[in-house]
Amino acid sequence: MTTWGNDVRQAPLDSDAPVVVVGGGPVGMGLAIGLGLRGIKTIVVERHEQPQPIPKGQNLTQRTMEHFHFWGAESALRKARTIPPDYGIGGMTSYGTLLSGYNYNWLQRELVRPFYFTDNERLPQYATESVLRQRAAQLSSIDLRYGWTCRDIRPDAGGVSLDIEHRDGTKQSLRADYVVGCDGSRSIVRERAGISQTRSDHDRLMVLLVFRSVELHRLLAAFPGKSFYSVLHPELEGYWKFFGRVDLGSTWFFHAPVPADTTADNFDFRRLLHEAAGAEFDVEFEHIGFWDLRFALADSYRAGRVFIAGDAAHSHPPYGGYGINTGFEDAVNLAWKLAAKLQGWAPAGLLDSYDAERRPVFASTARDFIETPIFRDRDFLRRHDPARDRSDFEVAWRGRHSGARAEVNAFEPNYEGSSIVFGPAGAVCSAIGSHAYPARAGHHLTPQPLSSGKNVFEELGDGFTLIDLADGVAATAFEQAARRLHIPLKVIKDTASGGREQYAARQILVRPDQFVAYAGDGDGTDASYILQRAVGDA
Repeated sequence: MTTWGNDVRQAPLDSDAPVVVVGGGPVGMGLAIGLGLRGIKTIVVERHEQPQPIPKGQNLTQRTMEHFHFWGAESALRKARTIPPDYGIGGMTSYGTLLSGYNYNWLQRELVRPFYFTDNERLPQYATESVLRQRAAQLSSIDLRYGWTCRDIRPDAGGVSLDIEHRDGTKQSLRADYVVGCDGSRSIVRERAGISQTRSDHDRLMVLLVFRSVELHRLLAAFPGKSFYSVLHPELEGYWKFFGRVDLGSTWFFHAPVPADTTADNFDFRRLLHEAAGAEFDVEFEHIGFWDLRFALADSYRAGRVFIAGDAAHSHPPYGGYGINTGFEDAVNLAWKLAAKLQGWAPAGLLDSYDAERRPVFASTARDFIETPIFRDRDFLRRHDPARDRSDFEVAWRGRHSGARAEVNAFEPNYEGSSIVFGPAGAVCSAIGSHAYPARAGHHLTPQPLSSGKNVFEELGDGFTLIDLADGVAATAFEQAARRLHIPLKVIKDTASGGREQYAARQILVRPDQFVAYAGDGDGTDASYILQRAVGDA
């Protein structure tokens, strides 16, 4: 029997696991599923017994839906959506008010659809969490502990001890080889591990309103297929008023800056909504909450045997739908690396690449795609005013549409600068890139059809995959090297035609997270070195 603190209740210590995930939100659950599918016993400690019904994290990109495909949860997620499929994850940006007549399409992720295997999706985070919980419950390697809160962790050279407490007062101790904190922006795991943060505070109090309105849906009927509506107003200096659909026809959420002393009782939120829309409509509030507009980035994603992911590692305003998708990418990146180390086919050094790859990508995402656009919008609103010079404003406004299209293509997180990929000299890991068909080391693999009629993504293995589009000599060398090194490798042999010639390489080594480790035209003589470097052993 194990106790901690002064509590008299006790619980048996029978639940040690290689990995304990603290926080069973989308990121933590995605990580657990990624580990569980690889046979790694994982305990998930989650304080909420049910997903919390706050509509956030709604935009799931094509890349994120690839994760759900590999997790075996794509079909269930699509069935859980709350809005018809013809309402995608795109939106509209307006000037002044939603109904001002000045607007353009925004967040047009359909423009990069050819570069991913799956379509995007849109549903509230609590619906996504429910699907992930159901999938995790199907895996015997995952031990789900709902209603438990992590109170403390104590890392040491051999592992990590955790103290957890159930909502009924029961206390228990756990022991793990590794602990991953997916426990949000106020992460106790991050705090106890001694991981500091760098913050950028914009000194803005934001309100989150969840409300019901049938009339607002009717007012916006002229803009079909849109799920999000942002409003730029000169007084906001680049910060948005932001409407989003929770379902089709009645339920909405809304973000906007408010005065610093605002409370749920001293402000006219109905008027705020009407001013943002440019018309009056029925409003029935379901939730009024507040958050501070700031950016935070952990100074490391790892402290020995402790890792952090998702909001525990990074947080930012909910602009552009980057948050939940970034967190999922953390989970996928870390899952295969932890499994590789625990299964014995990669050295401990591979785990350092998690921070080296994911942290600069978030820093770039926050800087280049969230914070910089705020300042860019502020400068635009200062320079162009329809009341001052309507012609000048309209020309500049039309130019923003093409800029929005370019931004979607430019958001292409990549690991070109990673030490475990064969990227170009001097490259860095960044969210800035470009979508392209050639296989490029450090970049996401673009799907292509195989001669069999299947897509290459349907044939990728759980470990590494070598796509060989030559005579098979190199493939044989890679297979032999992988056996010697005990690295799981699946080989896909095909021809450099039928679309596959667009890869512009005859051998493509694909990591378990569908990123390219190596692309070239060699004969396999350096296969051992390529594989060793790809797992951090060279």
